[in-house]
Amino acid sequence: MSADNKEVVRRFKIEVIQNGNEDEFHALMASDFVNHAAPSGMPNGPQSMWNTFQNILRPALSDMKVTIHDQIAEGDRVTTRKTISGIHSGTLMGIRATGKDVAISVIDIVRVQEGKYAEHWGLNSLSNVLAALAKV
Repeated sequence: MSADNKEVVRRFKIEVIQNGNEDEFHALMASDFVNHAAPSGMPNGPQSMWNTFQNILRPALSDMKVTIHDQIAEGDRVTTRKTISGIHSGTLMGIRATGKDVAISVIDIVRVQEGKYAEHWGLNSLSNVLAALAKV
């Protein structure tokens, strides 16, 4: 079970985040998914995840890549330490393109149920990246 859950999470990170594959997104998301990492007052269902990657990161980062450093699975939860990287070639949350390399460190926990993302919790370094880009 743990190996299967790790593969679901790995597939999401590569196919959805890195490659922007919408079919895989729909195949891997439970309809009642909850994103516990969504900002307060913002939607926290499946579309909250798609919005983050497709409407915020993808337009701002060319050559976007996901590097998985560690994955630990226990029961129905998978914890991943990863980096989302790319070149800041478009506006990112109000900051115009700088052409700089960007690396966002992420640690997240995903609860997998029946081969789909059921819940997500996460921490990332996006605010630090934005502060550094704003100084350029």
